[in-house]
Amino acid sequence: MPIARGFTLLECLIAMAIAALLFGIALPAASNGLEAARACNARSELLSGLTTASTRAALTSQRTVLCPSLDGVQCSDSEDWSAGWIVFIDPNADRHHDPDERLLQQQGPLAGKVHLRSTVGRTRIVFQGNGGNAGSNVSFTLCDGRGAARAVSLVLSNAGRLREGVPTEAAIAATCAG
Repeated sequence: MPIARGFTLLECLIAMAIAALLFGIALPAASNGLEAARACNARSELLSGLTTASTRAALTSQRTVLCPSLDGVQCSDSEDWSAGWIVFIDPNADRHHDPDERLLQQQGPLAGKVHLRSTVGRTRIVFQGNGGNAGSNVSFTLCDGRGAARAVSLVLSNAGRLREGVPTEAAIAATCAG
């Protein structure tokens, strides 16, 4: 008499239940890891834009501007930087990218559920010919799909240094909503 080989229906159901349980546990962890990586990339790209603007201003002794992008070429008047930003040399100091002004960097929209907003009223970061940030400190609030509890503040000093801080409740509400 031959021996039957294979799985019973009950064994298959138990294996599928265990696989679904493991998948249910692993998926949120993988999703959180992906959002954390996207937020880290956004922070790195912002630092790259700030460094480009500051360095070029110091090297050329001309003003440079970093601003949220409207269309990849023009500045937006919004504090929301999630759609990307541009860096350009601004010799006429009007804080608007004119066709004859050199575009140094373009950053596209942030990936996933990453959002970035600057301090209210700070829609342009201007670097003087010495490489320093003109005006007062500016804070950026960075939020991602992991939620408001993981939001972070990135504070740019007048000297052009970026440090991490704790965002205000108002900044979290404005950045992490939706």
